[in-house]
This record gives sequence, C-alpha cells and structure tokens, in this order.
Amino acid sequence: MAKPVPPRAASVSPAVQHVVVRYAKRGKMRFASHRDVARAVERGVRRAGLPIAYSAGFTPHPKISYAGGAPTGVASEAEYLTLGLTSEQDPGTVGERLNAVLPDGIEVIDVTQEVAGAGGALEASMWQVLLPGVAVDAAERAVTAFLAQAEAPVERLTDKGVRRLDARSAVVEMLVLPAESPGAGVDAAGERRAAVTSGEECAILRMVVLHMAPAVRPDDVLTALTAGHGIAPSAPPLITRVSQGQPRELTAMVAP
Repeated sequence: MAKPVPPRAASVSPAVQHVVVRYAKRGKMRFASHRDVARAVERGVRRAGLPIAYSAGFTPHPKISYAGGAPTGVASEAEYLTLGLTSEQDPGTVGERLNAVLPDGIEVIDVTQEVAGAGGALEASMWQVLLPGVAVDAAERAVTAFLAQAEAPVERLTDKGVRRLDARSAVVEMLVLPAESPGAGVDAAGERRAAVTSGEECAILRMVVLHMAPAVRPDDVLTALTAGHGIAPSAPPLITRVSQGQPRELTAMVAP
C-alpha cells in the first residue's frame, strides 16, 4: 500500500501579516493549563475563519506563538500571543471575530499590528494577590521584612525533582493595598467578591516580578511570605496577572 504523500512546503502560504493579541483568562478558565488554552485558541481561530498561516513539513502547525503563559490556577488580564496570517486583516476585526467564538473565560482585550524591530520586550509581570483573612497591617509587616532580605530561598516540586529558587531576587517592587482601595479590583469575573466572606479582612498584594530562568512565580513569593513571615490566608489566595512589560513601567503602575 502506498504511503500518503504529505503536503509540499511550496504549497504552504507564507504569513504576510503578524498581529499581537492580548487576551484575558478569567473565571473557571484560570484552572485551564496552557495547553488547554492553546487548543481553545486554535479552535477559535478556525471557527472565526481567520486566514492563519501554517508551518511547512510533514505535520503543518498553525503559526501561533505564545509569550510565557500564566501558571494553571492563575487568572490573567495580560496574556499575549502572535498570529501569522496569510492575508492582511484589520486588527480590530480579528479581535471581534475571535471574541465571537472563544469560550467563556477567554476574552480578547486588544489586537495590534506587530512592528518589526520594535522594542518593549515583556521582561516582567505585575501580579495582584488577594489574601482572604489576612489583616493589612500584618501583610505590611511581612512585605517589609521580605523586601529587607538579601534572599528568600524556596523549594518547588517539578517534573525533574525539587528545584531551589530565590524568590527575593525576582521581586522588583511589592506593596499592600486594602481590599476597599479604589485601584485594588481586578475582579472582572467576580473572583474578589467570591474570595472574601462578609466581614472578613482581606489584604491585597501588588508585586512586580522579573521574568527569569528558572522562572519565579507569584506562588513562590507567597511560599516565602507564608514560611518566613507568618502570612496565613483563610482561603487559597487568588492570583491575577495584571500587566506585562518593562520593569520600570510596571513599577510606576503598582500603586493605584
């Protein structure tokens, strides 16, 4: 029996336009893995009828590239991906078509034309962490002590075993906001309201964390705060990525 012949590389249409998509991961979708989100995006691109380009070779793949995704269990208002398209499209229309078919919990916020050679690498993230049952003054003492440390070693269990990280080296800035602060609410899906019971105290952390190798995640910073400074939330903390960009720009945005 003759083997099927794969499509020739010459038959694959090249990408003539690249657009950068900023999207949010909210609600129950925060529990989706990066692979699950990627599958949902690929299905959405097909259903939206976008002219996506494909790689050449025996197993062509859609030309969709992702910036570092938020960890499973974490919400985000600032995830990024790039689409390679085989014909010119209006970025605003691309966003509208995707939002019409993407599942609840994934929402396109903005679509822009990728500019070759433009700066603005995503070197850091600003995170917001809700700490149910933690008093603001206790959180402030813990943050002050954490920032005064030269290092904050933590351990994380990975597929390759236990990895030791320095959580302090990645943190550029951190402060505490009261739950009622006007700038404290990244709660488009109601996470903040669901996390705090009536009359319960709730402190909110804002932190800017560098993108490093190995990566230091916000839960690594929380591990350091819990183990070394007595922070004990009454319920699992709710973590949201607020923004990505340059450390200096994000530091200026930390305070509401």
